[in-house]
Amino acid sequence: MIFGRRPTMVTPDQALPGRATPVLDPGTTFHRIFGDRLDRQFEGAEVAYLAAGCFWGVEKLYWNTPGVLQTAVGYQGGTTPNPTYEEVCSGLTGHTETVRVTFDPSQVSYEQLLRIFFENHDPTQGYRQGNDIGTQYRSAIFTTSPQQEETARQLFDQYSTAFAEAGYPALTTEVVEAGPLYLAEDYHQQYLDANPNGYCPIHATGVRCG
Repeated sequence: MIFGRRPTMVTPDQALPGRATPVLDPGTTFHRIFGDRLDRQFEGAEVAYLAAGCFWGVEKLYWNTPGVLQTAVGYQGGTTPNPTYEEVCSGLTGHTETVRVTFDPSQVSYEQLLRIFFENHDPTQGYRQGNDIGTQYRSAIFTTSPQQEETARQLFDQYSTAFAEAGYPALTTEVVEAGPLYLAEDYHQQYLDANPNGYCPIHATGVRCG
């Protein structure tokens, strides 16, 4: 991954203009693990949007989670429409690397997905994860309903206590309403399946809760 170069959040008036055309067509792109098109709709499924640093390793974590039906990586939480990877890495789009997790709630709950989220990265690091520095690596939960927001904030409070008791600083995870997710380029999708020995940072702290 390209290390970030901007430690502060860009303002909307400073953000890159982006483009009208997506960098990836989900209707012609297939998931390397599950085989479905990335725009497939699953009856009864729900979606979680989670940012926990480099999206390559985070996506692999979730495609291996029972009950998950599909994953995809993209850019969310910023201003620039349809950004490229290079633009996001410049720190001038406001987006963070995000994984879209489509799941069957009868097999795995949103709460369980959030526990995996909090326990497999360091949600106290602000605009970084380990050696990956920049606003595009910040921790975030993008919620799609009042129920998701309530669950996310409850878990945030629980893990805030657990991390504090373990001697960590305050959590910096954002809990915000989901805006558009702009899918990343094809070579980023299921990257660690195509590149098994690729860069795969999962910055688990060992802190558990519940």
